[in-house]
Amino acid sequence: MVKFLARRLTWGIFTLWAVSVLTFVVMQLPPGDYADSYVQQYQQNHPGASNVDVEQVRHNLGLDKPAWQQYWDWITGVLHGDFGLSLNQHRPVSEIISADLGYTLLVAFLAVVVTWCIALPLGAYSAVRRYSWLDYTVTFLSFVGLAIPTFLLALMLLYFSFDWLGWNAGGLFSPQYQSASWSFGRLLNLGGHLVIPCLVLAAGGVANLSRVMRANLLDELSKPYVITAQAKGLPRRRLITKYPLRVAMNPFASGIGLYIREVMSDTIIVSIILSLPTLGPTLVQSLRTQDMLLAGAIILLLGFVTIVGTLISDLVLVALDPRIRHAG
Repeated sequence: MVKFLARRLTWGIFTLWAVSVLTFVVMQLPPGDYADSYVQQYQQNHPGASNVDVEQVRHNLGLDKPAWQQYWDWITGVLHGDFGLSLNQHRPVSEIISADLGYTLLVAFLAVVVTWCIALPLGAYSAVRRYSWLDYTVTFLSFVGLAIPTFLLALMLLYFSFDWLGWNAGGLFSPQYQSASWSFGRLLNLGGHLVIPCLVLAAGGVANLSRVMRANLLDELSKPYVITAQAKGLPRRRLITKYPLRVAMNPFASGIGLYIREVMSDTIIVSIILSLPTLGPTLVQSLRTQDMLLAGAIILLLGFVTIVGTLISDLVLVALDPRIRHAG
């Protein structure tokens, strides 16, 4: 088990380094850099001002250094906990990220929990009660959930909540709680505003994972060891929960990292539509202005979350399936 964990940690560190290299390379691909964006924006805001020397701006920001030197300066700073200074906001990148990271992780974590709490029992019940009215209903709703894009569902729920309920579901707090200190009322207000983002982010996952759970459990229920146990008189509920259900959950466990990555990616779009104070709008703005240090730090953080999710999925898989534990 220790060797298994050490091997996974080693590959995780290597993957994170590869993500940092790819992130830096991709950020260098678009034509121009932040200096060009800065000069263009400055000239638009100050029409009567004299021309700004782009090369001087690039030299002051250190953008005239070779690419490998810029990457080395950035990655060595990251290893020391210094993500650099945002070129656009002129603030430390760590300060910008820490302001929105908590809400980003909260929304993503709740979406994953809601997805699992709904998809697992729905998929299992659909398999056990195959071809029942609930099975057909879950199948129909799953196809609908897979067909509706995340951004469209967010827009629909935002419109209906405002038009039918007279409630603006945008943001995470109502105006009177935006700058208020933490209290029970502010916590309830936060919980009410989290409902729609969690439902939007969980819709596609529930539709997909419930079908995966149904197919896996149906495959297990048709295997000889289940038929033999039923013939020996083992109670059906105990039989399903003790063996087939655990094996059917293996794809769930192995896909935790990938699903967390999908939720984090969808959070970017949903945050823009619902005006959520997460890292999504910050990442989009940094990409528009070519703020390389801020965008690279956020992408690197998303990669780190994915790697941690993959490590968690490996540990859960080992706990669920004794065969993997013994093989390791």
